[in-house]
Amino acid sequence: MATRPSKIVCVGRSYADHAKELGNAVPDRPVLFIKPPSSLVGLEQGISWNPAWGDCHHECELSLRIDQPLHNETDPQEALKAVGAVTLGLDLTLRELQTELKGKGQPWERAKAFDGSCILADWVSLEEINDWKNIHYSLQVNEALRQEGDTSLLIFDIGYLLADISQVFTLEPGDVVMTGTPAGVAALKSGDRLIMTLKGVSQDFTWNTFVQ
Repeated sequence: MATRPSKIVCVGRSYADHAKELGNAVPDRPVLFIKPPSSLVGLEQGISWNPAWGDCHHECELSLRIDQPLHNETDPQEALKAVGAVTLGLDLTLRELQTELKGKGQPWERAKAFDGSCILADWVSLEEINDWKNIHYSLQVNEALRQEGDTSLLIFDIGYLLADISQVFTLEPGDVVMTGTPAGVAALKSGDRLIMTLKGVSQDFTWNTFVQ
């Protein structure tokens, strides 16, 4: 992560099962929000948050590194050409605080954009991606399977997401797009070991981290 992104664009409710597990409506267009660069940490730094803020949930997501500027693109296939690498990331969410803020009709950046709320593994070459609509990944917590991602189940495919984002936010080299989380989110506790696995063409990529 040598290049610091200008922003991290996240997609909410991109899997129907995840929207339903939180009692949210399935969206008819991508739900977007932004994390600042200060939210980003490497996987080796581990997971931590202020316990006074309440429960913190894991959300494992396929994440994209933008290598070419992308602005106001309408063609999903052209939008995909801006991606330079992929990895898995954790969009950490202070769920109780998010629910409280949403109930008050207030923005929920405090629950989603705090320091350390975006955790990224090492970047993987695009040569490991054979089909954008057939990418599989998983998250285990203490060796128990928690989440399984399959991009064929995205409400909006990745090319469409990138094109849509570019019409709202110009994506600059180094920016990160987190494509959304599948069902299975849950609260973390101190000492938990998380293992994320991305199935590539030539090999599987596995990373692990701990809750401090």
